[in-house]
Amino acid sequence: MVDKEKIRSFPDSPGVYFMKDRAGEIIYVGKAVSLKKRVASYFNRCPPAAGAGLKTDVMMSYVEDISYRQVPTEREALLLEAELIKKYQPRFNISLKDDKSYPYIVVTRETFPRVFIGRRRGRLMDEADLFGPYTSASLLRRALKILRRSFPFCSCRRFPKKPCLNFDLGLCPGPCQGRIGRRRYRTIIRSLEDFLTQKDTELIEGLSRRMQALVARERFEEAAKLRDQLEALSILVSLRKSPLRGPQKEDDWIRLGLKREPRRIEAFDVSNTAGGEAVGSMVSFFEGRPDKDNYRRFRIRAVVGIDDYAMIREVVGRRYRRLLEEHLSLPDLVVIDGGAGHLAAARGALREWGPALPIIAIAKEEELIYTGMRPKPLALERSSPVLRLIQAVRDEAHRFARKYHILLRKKKMMEE
Repeated sequence: MVDKEKIRSFPDSPGVYFMKDRAGEIIYVGKAVSLKKRVASYFNRCPPAAGAGLKTDVMMSYVEDISYRQVPTEREALLLEAELIKKYQPRFNISLKDDKSYPYIVVTRETFPRVFIGRRRGRLMDEADLFGPYTSASLLRRALKILRRSFPFCSCRRFPKKPCLNFDLGLCPGPCQGRIGRRRYRTIIRSLEDFLTQKDTELIEGLSRRMQALVARERFEEAAKLRDQLEALSILVSLRKSPLRGPQKEDDWIRLGLKREPRRIEAFDVSNTAGGEAVGSMVSFFEGRPDKDNYRRFRIRAVVGIDDYAMIREVVGRRYRRLLEEHLSLPDLVVIDGGAGHLAAARGALREWGPALPIIAIAKEEELIYTGMRPKPLALERSSPVLRLIQAVRDEAHRFARKYHILLRKKKMMEE
């Protein structure tokens, strides 16, 4: 029987609530602008006549306990609800049980990158840069359409034989027709990516100042382009998933053994097929963003056969031995893709070469974090921005290692 006194203590703020049956299984996940009012409404309803009300009545006959997770905004509750429904698959949730996810802006990593809106699944998404997620595909399409006026790009899934309508409208520079070179086109794409990753307040203020200056000098065509960018940015800001800030974020870094948020993070992974073509990767993030100029890849030299632990030890050792020998700056945090064994191997390499660096490992699926400071792994809240950043760094290291491994396999097949 649900404790109604417990419900009265729920906060009057956004969040996600969990309905549980007698066995403790989650049978329903819902979102709320006010957790207190929304959950209380289940017990203050008049008997409904509609079929939807009957479904709710049936569900409530199974409910024995209700708990919640508080978040800062309604948008955060919406995204967390979708994530938890896909994780727990509660039997009374219907609409979000499928593999639907929130849309991203996708920039492929091809010679001439394509830009489009997609969802986080499929092989193509694993080989692309994603910006988002956002909460409305229709408004996101509108924003991207506006951005094309300033940053023309190709969006065709396959290069057409004839110029497309977007080329005629000046929204695509025509890489499929050889109308633009690779270097110039990639400069446009890099400018678009910079626009999507800059801090909102700084970007808005800068664009506004530049637009006003152009208007004062009667350069109206250039000012109109900046006006378009401001319009697109306002849409993206309204759709963007709001990160959690403040005490929770700082507390999570402290739980991981750091005194403050790290500015530079380096992450490692290895990839091989039955021990063959074994490689390692290291990616670098600076202030939460990929710093691709400092990515490194390694061919495994000293390990024979399948031994991921030894491979991690070799790659980490080579990286920090070189930094120490060349008196280069060290990262604020090292992340290893793996579990306790991978962490132990990496820590061994660090002990051998001397740098006392904060280091953690994150295991896939359960997303548990091993710190080496406690016997059990740490489970951060799924909504934690700290966890999300660590996941992003880990996923990028995995992608970079796998890409290099596949490249070497292809080269070997061509040589045979």
